[in-house]
Amino acid sequence: MSVLARGGLGPLCAAARAVIPCLWRGKYFSSGREPAETQVTPMLRHLIYKIKATGPITVAEYMKEVLTNPAKGYYVYRDMLGEKGDFITSPEISQIFGELLGIWFISEWMATGKNAAFQLVELGPGRGTLAGDILRVFSQLGSVLKNCDISIHLVEVSRKLSEIQALTLTEEKIPLERNAGSPVYMKGVTKSGIPISWYRDLHDVPKGHSFYLAHEFFDVLPVHKFQKTPQGWREVFIDIDPQVSDKLRFVLAPCVTPAEVFIQRDEMRDHVEVCPEAGIIVQELSQRIALTGGAALIADYGHDGTKTDTFRGFCGHKLHDVLTAPGTADLTADVDFSYLRRMAEGQVASLGPIKQQMFLKNMGIDVRLKVLLDKSDEPARQQLLQGYDMLMNPKKMGERFNFFALLPHQRLHGRSHPMNACQSKPSVSPVAGFGELAWR
Repeated sequence: MSVLARGGLGPLCAAARAVIPCLWRGKYFSSGREPAETQVTPMLRHLIYKIKATGPITVAEYMKEVLTNPAKGYYVYRDMLGEKGDFITSPEISQIFGELLGIWFISEWMATGKNAAFQLVELGPGRGTLAGDILRVFSQLGSVLKNCDISIHLVEVSRKLSEIQALTLTEEKIPLERNAGSPVYMKGVTKSGIPISWYRDLHDVPKGHSFYLAHEFFDVLPVHKFQKTPQGWREVFIDIDPQVSDKLRFVLAPCVTPAEVFIQRDEMRDHVEVCPEAGIIVQELSQRIALTGGAALIADYGHDGTKTDTFRGFCGHKLHDVLTAPGTADLTADVDFSYLRRMAEGQVASLGPIKQQMFLKNMGIDVRLKVLLDKSDEPARQQLLQGYDMLMNPKKMGERFNFFALLPHQRLHGRSHPMNACQSKPSVSPVAGFGELAWR
């Protein structure tokens, strides 16, 4: 996506800006609270130099630079999670969340024939909390998984977070293998003795019978924004404010841009956000699942092709203007699950999106909560109840977050892959979370 933007879009728009600058129309989109003074960050200086050299940049290129620039990117060197960070995620709120996801993966592994190999692949693993909770479930259900060759594969671009993940998940007595120049840049063994590896890109993860997890991963992938005008769709770009030299502003492109091909012909909204990178990743996941089996579980806030302007920033758990002090705040946009579904069509089946409240209820969160409450003292009980409320309350996370799954077609229709001697015959049973959990 970024190659398309730089290779095809930059020269076109730079030329357009030079010839007809008056047609770069200023446009403001709601993006959080705008402070009175501009904070000139290293990232802002970098972006101003870039725009002066090549012209306005797409919102997608802006997000990519701000979040993952190797030298100054928001995600590259900082720990942005938890109470002291800029946002908090479900695994940091309650252990129950990760435990139920661990049950989901085991349920799907059982429903698809108990393959001898089980690769758990997590995209954007945060602090490793979610993977840790899942691994605890794997240990507790060791008798079910005793003949299964399990391995953990984490896709992470942040150096800071990968170090935190290693501290959370690995056995300290066994030193990590590090090779910065290798696709597998770190290897180790988890506290329960399972091999674990780190990668910068999904393409580098070995193909095999895998279960993929993406929790709050797709919402930070770069989006292109488009506004419908009397002249047709026009892409939203970011330019330097002509009135204030160290401030950025939104503008509309004067002409058609290549990313417009991602807009549906029958699109009825007047403003849309499209994420080609999300489409590429879903296609990669779909190809792998269709070829070797497994499943993917995606959990994120988003919509089913109905929302418009969702691009926003977060700093210190508060909304933050996306164009102010770039590099100091998280940038995010709601996931369009209808787009993910289209990208998977023809290769795998998809389920959802389903609200987090319903998914967790189907997974048995109420039963698990009762078990933990019965074993806990009063302070722990209050913490469990507060976490439950945050996860399930419709006004909090319960209806803001959605679950979406990619599965082999035969998982839903009962036609199985050729089985090896170590596999048992798969059964056609409801997919946990999307229907009530049923153990066989």
